[in-house]
Amino acid sequence: MSDAGASYRAAGVDYESLDAAKRLAIAKALSTSPLLAEHGGVAIDRSRGEPAFAFELDGRTLAFVVEGLGTKSMIARAVLEQLGVNRFADVAYDAVAAILNDLCCVGAVPLVANAYFATGASEWYLHGERAGALLEGWRAACADAGCTWGGGESPSLPGLLDEHEIELAGAAVGMVPDGAHAILGERLAPGDEIVLVAGTGLHANGASLARLVAGRIADGYATRLANGRTFGEALLDPAPMYVALVAELQRAGAPVSYLSHITGHGLLKLMRPPQALTYRIERLPPVPPVLDFLVAEAELDPATAYSTFNMGAGFAVYGAAGAGEAVVAAAAGVGLEAIVAGTVSEGPRSVVLEPIEVTFASEQLELSARGG
Repeated sequence: MSDAGASYRAAGVDYESLDAAKRLAIAKALSTSPLLAEHGGVAIDRSRGEPAFAFELDGRTLAFVVEGLGTKSMIARAVLEQLGVNRFADVAYDAVAAILNDLCCVGAVPLVANAYFATGASEWYLHGERAGALLEGWRAACADAGCTWGGGESPSLPGLLDEHEIELAGAAVGMVPDGAHAILGERLAPGDEIVLVAGTGLHANGASLARLVAGRIADGYATRLANGRTFGEALLDPAPMYVALVAELQRAGAPVSYLSHITGHGLLKLMRPPQALTYRIERLPPVPPVLDFLVAEAELDPATAYSTFNMGAGFAVYGAAGAGEAVVAAAAGVGLEAIVAGTVSEGPRSVVLEPIEVTFASEQLELSARGG
C-alpha cells in the first residue's frame, strides 16, 4: 500500500468520513457558546478544533478534553493470549497520556481525570490480574501527571462491544497556571523555532493498521524485530507524558507560541494552526524500530509513513526565535529527548520535511483533523 487513506480503510477506519462529522459537530457546538455566560463564564471559541476546549470562569482559564485510546487494547488482549505477557497497565497509561497530552496542548495542566472502561461483558473483570494491571496503569499515569483520578464509568455493552474486548477512554479538566496564558497559536509567527520531542513508538494512533499487519505476518505479534524484541510488546510501549514539560515551560514564562500532540495524521499535525505559514523541518528524530517495521510491512512510502505515524516525534513545541535550545533543555530536565528541528516561515500553509524530501500541502489536512 502507498496511500494512508487506503491503508486505514482496509483496517476499517475512514478518516475522511470522520473528519466530515467533526466539521458538523464543531458547527453545532459553536451555537451553544453563549450558554456559558449564564454561569458567568466565557467560551474561548478560538480553541474549538484544538486538542482541548478552553473557557474562562471566575478569572481562571480552564480546559476540558475527552479522548480515547482506540483499538490498542485489542493488541494488549492478543499479546496476553499469544505471548502470555500482561501489558494492560501500559495501555491504561497510554489512554491517560492520550487524554492529558491533548489537554496540555492549550497550555493547561491537568487537575482531574475520569476513566471510561466499556466492556462487551461484565465477566471481563473476572480476570483479576488483567483488571488489576489496568487499574494500576491508570493510577500510575495520573500520579505521573500530578492529577487526581476522580472516578469514571465502566458500562457493560453486550452486542455493541465484543465480550473479549475493553474500550479505554476518559475525560479531563485542567487549568492554565496563574500568570500564564492559554496557548492557541495567535502568537505564532515567521521565525519561530520548532522543537520535536521524542516519542517511544506507536503511542495511541495507528493500532488498527498495526493489527492488520500482525494478521498478515506468519508469527503475528511474536515476530522478532531487528533489536530482538517481539512486535507485540514493542507496540505496547507506553507513550511519554508531556505534561511536565508544558508545566515547566509555563512556569518559566517561555515564549511558546503553539503546542501540537503528534497523533493521527502524523507530521501533518505540524500545520495544525490555520495560519498561512510554512513549517520547515531540517532535522528529524530517530524512528523507533517498531515503526520502521510497520512502515516496511505495510509498504508505506515516506510521505504516507510520516502522515500516518508519529515516526518518533510525539510532541511539537513552537517558540520565538532563539528559544529552541531552552525548550530542549527543559525537556531534558523532565527526562525527555528533544531537538530543534526547524522553523516557521512565510509561505503557503504546508509542512516541508527536508531530510526525506517530502512536502505536505494544506489540502492534505482538513480543518476537522485539528480536533485530535
